[in-house]
Amino acid sequence: MALQESLAKFKKQQERCQTTLASIAAKAGSSKPTVPQKFTPSVPTKPTPAVKFSNDTERLQHINSIRKAPVGAQIKRVIDLLLETRQAFTPEQINDACYVDTKVNKAVFDSLRNNPKVSYDGKRFSYKSKHDLKDRSQLLVLVRKFPEGIAVIDLKDAYLSVMEDLQALKAAGQVWLLSNFDSQEDIAYPNDPRVPIKVDDDLKQYFREIKLPPDMLDIEKDLQRNGMKPATNTVLRMASAENHVCGSKPKAKKKKQEISRRTKLTNAHLPELFQSLKDADSSK
Repeated sequence: MALQESLAKFKKQQERCQTTLASIAAKAGSSKPTVPQKFTPSVPTKPTPAVKFSNDTERLQHINSIRKAPVGAQIKRVIDLLLETRQAFTPEQINDACYVDTKVNKAVFDSLRNNPKVSYDGKRFSYKSKHDLKDRSQLLVLVRKFPEGIAVIDLKDAYLSVMEDLQALKAAGQVWLLSNFDSQEDIAYPNDPRVPIKVDDDLKQYFREIKLPPDMLDIEKDLQRNGMKPATNTVLRMASAENHVCGSKPKAKKKKQEISRRTKLTNAHLPELFQSLKDADSSK
């Protein structure tokens, strides 16, 4: 037993020696001869500016104030973006454009999806106007469908240049734009002779029985009293007429042209013109 134990110890010692030799050989093979480094004088470098972590603080504060704002304020911000651009935006694009995170704020997302001014196709949000119009021709067709008039406020958000097109249609005589003093809103009426406008007989009779004042000033006052804007301005017209009369200068009288010898030569066929010349010659 003692001999076997001593043999086992000897084997273990040999294994340890072989492991140690193998590790030494591996280290010797991986080691490279060291190359002496050359001395290079140090060149003074410019100090790098310190990074200011507060450069973006204002923007982050602005984003934070937007996201902490009431739901209504965030919705208005998104609708204004959709109205001004008339483009479709994903929730990520809305967040990049106006800092409203619709993916995180579920209340804002649900309110936008159910808003009558917003259209949502499952991926993108876009602006939805009351009347789906694209250009001036479609605008004219729509106005002609309302002989009793259509409120301009319902047309303002149809497309970006709708107000310019309304003024162009008015200048071309295709529509009328009349204002109401009570509501301060303009109404667009079609100026199309093919559109039938029915007026009750009672209203016609009442209109014929109205006696107009003889003075235009009184007519304009009555119109303003009933909430209508007069098409004329008599006071301004009279003032401009007075200024024109006062500013005009009397024309200088032309000097009466006397008959000369030259006239006698060139107008020999009119002898009665030269009687004064004959009298002058005889007196001499």
